[in-house]
Amino acid sequence: MNTRARSYIYILAAAALWGCIGIFFKLLTAAGLDAMQSVAVRVVLSAVIYTVWLLATNRKALKIRLRDFPLFIGTGICSLVFFNWCYFNAIERSGISVAVVLLYTAPIFVMLMSAAVFRERITKLKVIALIITFAGCVLVTGALSSGSRIGLSALLFGLGSGFGYALYSIFGKLALRRYTSETVTAYSFIVGAVGILPLIRFREVCAALSTPGGATGAVCIAVLCCILPYILYTAGLSGVEPGRASMMATLEPVVGSVLGMAVYREEITAAKIIGVLLVVGAICLLSVGGHIETADLDGPPQKDG
Repeated sequence: MNTRARSYIYILAAAALWGCIGIFFKLLTAAGLDAMQSVAVRVVLSAVIYTVWLLATNRKALKIRLRDFPLFIGTGICSLVFFNWCYFNAIERSGISVAVVLLYTAPIFVMLMSAAVFRERITKLKVIALIITFAGCVLVTGALSSGSRIGLSALLFGLGSGFGYALYSIFGKLALRRYTSETVTAYSFIVGAVGILPLIRFREVCAALSTPGGATGAVCIAVLCCILPYILYTAGLSGVEPGRASMMATLEPVVGSVLGMAVYREEITAAKIIGVLLVVGAICLLSVGGHIETADLDGPPQKDG
C-alpha cells in the first residue's frame, strides 16, 4: 500500500471516529454538562491521557523547540479552542443543523489557504468535489428543512468555526515538516487544554464526571473521538494535501447521521440518503482523481535517446 492510499485510510478512519462523537456527548449532557463543558472535558482529558501515554512509551515525542511553539498555538488555541467556541455560539443562535453546515465551510478555507501557503493547486476536480460535498452536508444535516433563521452573529460565528476548524490542517501540515504526528497531536491537546480551562466551572464538571455515565462518556469521547482520530488525521496530512484531506473528513457528519438513524431511530428521509450518497461520491471522486492528477503532474514518460 502506497503512502497516499494509507493517508486516505487514516483520514477516513479519523472522520468515522469523529462521527461517533454524538453518542458520547449524549452521555455527558445526560450527566449534567453543557456543550462547551463537554468539549473542555474532551480536550483536557485527551491531553492528560495522551501525555501520560507518551511519557511512558515515547518521551522523545514531547521534545520540541521553543521557536516552534507558535505552530501549536495555531493547532491548539486558534483551531481547537477557537473553532469550538465559535461553533457552540453558532448552535445557540441558529440551531445545530445550520451550525454544522457553516462548520463544514472549512474545506473552502483550507483550499484557499493551502493555495497561498503550500502552492496547492485549485483544480476543477477539487472545486466540483467541494460543491458536491457541501451540498451533501446541507442535505444530511437537514438545514434546508429545519426552518432555522440565520442572523448576522450566527453567520459570523458559524463561518468562524469553519475557519478555525480549517486552521488545524494548515498549522498541522506546517508542524509535520519538523515533528511526528504524535508530537503535533500531543501539543495541540496540551495547548488547547490550557486555553479552554478558563471557560469551564470545575465543580459542575467534577460532579458530572463522578457519575458512571459521565465517567464512561468522558473516557470514550477523549480516547475514541479525540486522541485516535487526531492521531490518524495528523498522520494522514503527511501524505495528502490539506485541501483534499479536509474534504475527505466531511465523512464525519455522514457517519453521525447514519448512527443517529440506526441507534437513536432518527427519521430516515430521502434528503439524508441523497446527502450521504453525495458526500461518499465526492470522497470517491477525490480518491480516484488524486491518482489521475498525480499522474498528470508526473508528465508523459520520456523516450530514450
